[in-house]
Amino acid sequence: MLSIFPFENDIPPDMLKGIPVGRKDYLREGTVADWRGPFREVHSPLLIRTVAGLSQKRIGSVPSMDEEASLSILRDARAAFHNGRGEWVVLPARERALRFNAFLERMEGLRDDIVRLLQWEIGKTARESGNEFDRALSYARSCMEKITEYGNAGEAFVEGGGISGRLERVPCGVVLIMGPFNYPLFETMTALAPALLSGNTVIIKPPRLGCLFFQHILKPVEETFPKGTVNFVYGDGRRIIPPLLASGGIDVFYFIGTSSVAAYLRGLHPKPHRLRCILGLEAKNPAVVLPDADIQTAAAECAKGALTFNGQRCAALKILFVHRSVANEFNECLNGFIETFRSGMPWEDGVVLTPLAENDRVEYLSGLVDDALGLGAGVVNEGGGGSAGTFFYPAVLYPAAVTMRVCREEQFGPVVPIVPYDDINEPLKYIRESNYGQQASVFSRDMSHIRDLTSYLVHHVSRVNINCQCQRSPDTVPFTGRKDSAEGSLSTSEAAEAFTVPTFIATKTGNVDLIL
Repeated sequence: MLSIFPFENDIPPDMLKGIPVGRKDYLREGTVADWRGPFREVHSPLLIRTVAGLSQKRIGSVPSMDEEASLSILRDARAAFHNGRGEWVVLPARERALRFNAFLERMEGLRDDIVRLLQWEIGKTARESGNEFDRALSYARSCMEKITEYGNAGEAFVEGGGISGRLERVPCGVVLIMGPFNYPLFETMTALAPALLSGNTVIIKPPRLGCLFFQHILKPVEETFPKGTVNFVYGDGRRIIPPLLASGGIDVFYFIGTSSVAAYLRGLHPKPHRLRCILGLEAKNPAVVLPDADIQTAAAECAKGALTFNGQRCAALKILFVHRSVANEFNECLNGFIETFRSGMPWEDGVVLTPLAENDRVEYLSGLVDDALGLGAGVVNEGGGGSAGTFFYPAVLYPAAVTMRVCREEQFGPVVPIVPYDDINEPLKYIRESNYGQQASVFSRDMSHIRDLTSYLVHHVSRVNINCQCQRSPDTVPFTGRKDSAEGSLSTSEAAEAFTVPTFIATKTGNVDLIL
C-alpha cells in the first residue's frame, strides 16, 4: 500500500503551484495585514515517499491567534453591526446581493487554487473538490435569489383586527461560523451566504484541517465588504473560541462537529437563551436491506454511501442491517463494487479511495476493527483493514453486532459493519434507541414494506431514502436531524429565516401612513 504515495518527482507540476502557501495574513478592521504573532505550520495527509520512508509535506502556514486577538476581532464585528445601524446592515437587500455577487465573481477566479488546496489539505479527490467548490457557489447564488425576492428580508404588509402593520425580518447580529474539515468551503458557505445577505456580520473560524484556502479569500473580502463585516479567527479552537462565546457578543452560533463540544461551547454564553444555535452534529445513518431488495442496487448504493470521500461525511451510511437470508449475496456484491474503487492520490483519474485527513484516524479505525474481530466479526473483503501511513483500505465487517464499538461510535472512515437480522424489529429497535437521527436508507421492492417502514422511520430520523444512499442534496430541502444529530436546519428555501428575527411594526388601522 505504500505504493499509493508518490515520490516528490511524481507529483504533477500543476499540483505544486502556490505550494507552500506562505502568507500569514489576517483581516484587521477589514484590511488585510501581516500577522506578526506566532503561526502554525500546515502539513498534508498526502505523504511523500523517500528512500528513508514516508514523510509529511509542509504545504503552508496560518496565524495562531490568542484570546486577546480573538476578542479584538469580535469587537470589529460588533462595531460593524453597530446595534443594527452598521453600513452593511442598513443596505437594501438588493444592494447587499449585488456586492455579494461581486464577491462570488472574485471567488470564481480562485477555483483552481481552492480545488488544489482541498486535495492537499484533506485528501479529497479532484472531482469531489471541484464539486464542492461549484456546489458552494451554487448554494450561495440560490440564497441570493431567494433573499432578494424577500425585498428587505421579508417585508410584508399585514392588516386585521383593527391593526395594520409591516412585518419585517431583521438580522440577528454577529454570527460565529465554525465549519468542518470534510466540507470546509461548502459548509462555511451555507452559513456565510444567508447570514451576510440577511444583513448580519460574521466571524469565520476555519477548521484546523482545510484552513489554507481561506487565505486566498481575504483580499476579495477586503475589497467587497465594509470593514468588519466579514472576519476570520485562526488558531487553536480550544483557546480562541471559548472567550468569544463567554463574552456574550455572539448572537448566532453555527457549528458542525460533535454534540459534546457544541454543548460545552453554548454553555459558556452568559445569556444562553439569547444565543441562536444552528448545529450539525454526529450521525450514525443506517441502511436496512430487506430480503426482497434488489441486491445489486442495494450493494452499489451502500458502497458509495459508505465510502464516498472515505466515509468522512456525516451523511455517510455507517451501519448496514441486512436480512440474514440475503447477507451472503449482499456481501459478495458489496465487495465486488469496493474492488472497483481505485486507491491513490486525489489528482489521479478515477481515484475514489485516498489518504485520510486526520493523522490519528488510521489508528482509531484499526482499533474498531480489532474490537469487532475480538467479538466474533470477520473482515470479509480482500485486503480490508490494511493500512500504510495515512491510508486505510476499507474493512467490511461481518457478522457485526450492535454491541461492538463500530456499531455504537461514528467511525467517520472506511469501516463498514454489516449486521445480519432475522426480524425487522431488530434494526428498528436500534434506530429507535440510537442517540442519533439524521437519515436512514431502506432497500426493498415491496411498496407495502416501504410504506410501513417509512411511516415508522420519519418519527426517528429526518430523512428516509428509498433504494438509494443517504445524502444531503438537493439543497432546496431542509438539512437537519433528530435527537443529538442536529439543531435547527439549513436549506436555500430557509435561508432568510435561519439568520433573521421577525419583527412587526404596528399601528391602528387608519394610521397606515405612520408605518409606510
